[in-house]
Amino acid sequence: MVFPQQEQESLVYDVRLSSVGPGRISGSDVFHYLGGLDLAMKLHYLKVVYLFDSEAAQGLTIMKIKESLFILFNHYFITCGRFRRSESGQPYIKCNDCGVRFAEAKCTKTLQEWLHMKDWSSYKLLVPQQVLGPELSFSPPLLLQVTQFKCGGVALGLSWAHVLGDPHSTSDFINKWGQFLNNLSLKMPYNIPRSIPTILKSERPEKDPVSIKWVDPIGDHWIPANNKKMDTFSFHITTLQMNNLQEQIWGPGVEKTPSFESLCAIIWRCIAKVREESEPTTVTVCRADPNGRGNDIIGNDQLISKVEAGKDCSIINTNLKTLARLLVEQGIDERKQIEEIVEKDQGVTDLIVYGANLTFLNLEDVNVYDFKLRGKKPRFVYYTLQGVGDEGVVLVLPRSKGPNKNDNDGNFVTIIMPEDEIVKIKDELKMNGVNT
Repeated sequence: MVFPQQEQESLVYDVRLSSVGPGRISGSDVFHYLGGLDLAMKLHYLKVVYLFDSEAAQGLTIMKIKESLFILFNHYFITCGRFRRSESGQPYIKCNDCGVRFAEAKCTKTLQEWLHMKDWSSYKLLVPQQVLGPELSFSPPLLLQVTQFKCGGVALGLSWAHVLGDPHSTSDFINKWGQFLNNLSLKMPYNIPRSIPTILKSERPEKDPVSIKWVDPIGDHWIPANNKKMDTFSFHITTLQMNNLQEQIWGPGVEKTPSFESLCAIIWRCIAKVREESEPTTVTVCRADPNGRGNDIIGNDQLISKVEAGKDCSIINTNLKTLARLLVEQGIDERKQIEEIVEKDQGVTDLIVYGANLTFLNLEDVNVYDFKLRGKKPRFVYYTLQGVGDEGVVLVLPRSKGPNKNDNDGNFVTIIMPEDEIVKIKDELKMNGVNT
């Protein structure tokens, strides 16, 4: 069900704003210097919404939420800082405890009514939509929103500037917040700010990594301008559906066939059919680095891999097993090249990663449902992105069976594509056994 704009906006009302910062002073002249991968992601934003029913949200007051954040931000004080630029123009974060933007709101619907709508565009009402800039030095990189449903349920929305860290950093932050909300005493390290990075002296590579795309200068307003109007749709693919699709691709009796690559192979070919005149023969795959983040509790270190089928390859006429194997076996990690280029330019030039090529973002390993209230998982978790380039992005997350069950039921997929392609992509997916 899709609502007219005015009716959609009236779903959430009585929005009140405040700020929340660390419970202790971080110190004077504390700075966090951003790495090349951080700055490469500065035009992207993660938007996350957690929906809890009234039983889980019982006793969850605004004061209790803020008290938990005071403690959490003692460790994550970098997220409460503000951006500055060096003399060369390179952005960095001054850890001045300015805090995060905190919004309180009410919704005209019950949680059940909201879930029944399945109007994905309405989810933007449950999470702040501001971006960094145009007054960069006053813009918080992290914004939170608490929305109360009529039934007593609650939505916890988070807008996370990707320059802070990748989705796994975001998930770790949210899960730690949940533990503080549940009055758990945690021994965790403080986020030690990074020092000024060493500028590399080697020559800039003649050829840019294919996983990035340069965009027109955006100054201090960190959001890329799209040539096309982008739209979003989402769907749940159950474990049974996924098993059937994997068998369709790999054949019967094949164990442990990769679900992410199998699903992305189908979506890749469907999008190629829609873009028949300009098939995406090169795609980008982003996923967690199995080696972790080292000593940082936030940061960008996810694998950013190019997968090239070849300019003369027809994606439409390539069988799904071949496409899936390409995604499994042929990815070349381009993080080092991206980091070198951005650091040589001292983070002044502007580029995008998500949507530079058709991009597949694997969030299957993100602990999406580890954030619990009163021991109960959320009814639903929604992840999306802001600042996606024209080639589009596909996010693949786990989907929980329910708040009282421990297993996942398949995947939840969100696709962000040019608006004029959405209907055609949905039709192609249905014809390939993916019910949207």
